[in-house]
Amino acid sequence: MENINIGNKVKKYREEKGLSSRKLAKTAEITPSMLSQIERGLANPSIQTLKILAKALDVPTFSFLLEDTPTADLVVRSKQRKEMIVDGLTYELISPNFTGTLATAIMNIPPKTVSSEKLLEHKGEEIAYVLEGKIKIYLDREEYILETGDSVKIPAHMRHKWENIFEQTASILFSVTPPSF
Repeated sequence: MENINIGNKVKKYREEKGLSSRKLAKTAEITPSMLSQIERGLANPSIQTLKILAKALDVPTFSFLLEDTPTADLVVRSKQRKEMIVDGLTYELISPNFTGTLATAIMNIPPKTVSSEKLLEHKGEEIAYVLEGKIKIYLDREEYILETGDSVKIPAHMRHKWENIFEQTASILFSVTPPSF
């Protein structure tokens, strides 16, 4: 909760709506002085005041209580990606982390490697795109060869696995929601 600044959010929403502080204070039935103190972080509004401000600004009350995410934390530099190695497969995290409802990674599958011995399923829905190489994918009882530029959607709970029967490493860009690795 350390990244929450309610006053900054009130001011941001007020400015986005093109409201003066006097107009918002009047609508919310608080003094302009009190609104100024809230916006500068010198006073903490009560829940009731937050509800009134939310209504006046036409935003959900909970939006004032969400943590701010520094924008620098949203950028992932190519040379600074987090890597995981699981059973001979390398995963490069494209997303900054596993928080939220979506994660994206690049899975590198060396030649003559399989993602798992048996078909696996997970609760996440997945989209995969072949960046480089060729790969065999098993979807339930069917097998498909995907080449560079091909993609596949894997619905939640569909049993699947990846197998590289070729001589070149296959690189697969995939997104999964919710994140599950």
